[in-house]
Amino acid sequence: MPRTRHTAAFALITVAALALTACGSGDPAAAPAGAAAAAEGKVPTSDVVSSVRKDEAAAKLLPADVRAAGTLTVAASVGNPPGSTYLADGKTVAGTDIDFADAVARKLGLRLTREVASFEAILPALDSGKYDVGTGNFGVTEERRGTIDFVTYINDGQGFAVRDDSGLKKVTDLNQLCGLTVGTGAGTTFEVTLEENRHLCTDAGREPYDVKTYNDQGATWASLQQGRSDVVMSTINGLRYAVEQQEGVRFLNEFKRLDVGFAFKKGTPLAPAFQAAVNGLKADGTYDRILKKWGIGASAITTSRISPPEIK
Repeated sequence: MPRTRHTAAFALITVAALALTACGSGDPAAAPAGAAAAAEGKVPTSDVVSSVRKDEAAAKLLPADVRAAGTLTVAASVGNPPGSTYLADGKTVAGTDIDFADAVARKLGLRLTREVASFEAILPALDSGKYDVGTGNFGVTEERRGTIDFVTYINDGQGFAVRDDSGLKKVTDLNQLCGLTVGTGAGTTFEVTLEENRHLCTDAGREPYDVKTYNDQGATWASLQQGRSDVVMSTINGLRYAVEQQEGVRFLNEFKRLDVGFAFKKGTPLAPAFQAAVNGLKADGTYDRILKKWGIGASAITTSRISPPEIK
């Protein structure tokens, strides 16, 4: 295959994303130069947040000590656009998660201290009190609801992508993956779904699929492009975004929808204020502007909810 603009862009995106794992230390300045090359011209940069004004009624729902301090610490998993990625400077983070967190903070009159952390580390760190809130396209599941509180802001979910030469047309049942190698993110709902259902193949007397997990999206896509995985399972929005940046791969289909929310330690007193802020963003039009900026209008929710049941 000739090295076109799209394949070159994939190479840059992959190199950048592979290196972003090192940013789990919480230092976004550690993003490599490749991240700037990958992001340049690819990530929308329009400002849809700075016009947001404080909502006094929502702010009054915050605990008194939080209102007095005026700050919260947010852990952000970065490297899976359009949820989150780096801009051309290799330091500034951007994405739907970033815009929503910043807009909510403005609604509540708060300043955010954002630390970059690996996806799989954020939820346990919330329970320890290291962070006040986490973002990373965290889907609301029954298992997670046992230890984490959520405030929803979009609807995303699980989907599949393959190389153009794949014979797969649509995955409606996981036993269609029998005998294949599936690449996915470590510590995600995708990994859980795949592991919990591997028995479907052996129950049918067929070779089970193999699950390969990666700590970042760049490595996952590299495994697909290089033939080490036959199919990728990831977020619907992330897959749609990624296939637009690469040649030789295609989005297969949605598999399951999930609500996505800000993540908090179980029993957090912050949830009502965040819920009111998200609903305030819907009322003033900011919500729709964020979705339009990132091209994810299909992920709109009617209203924000606190830890709703998992979508079945």
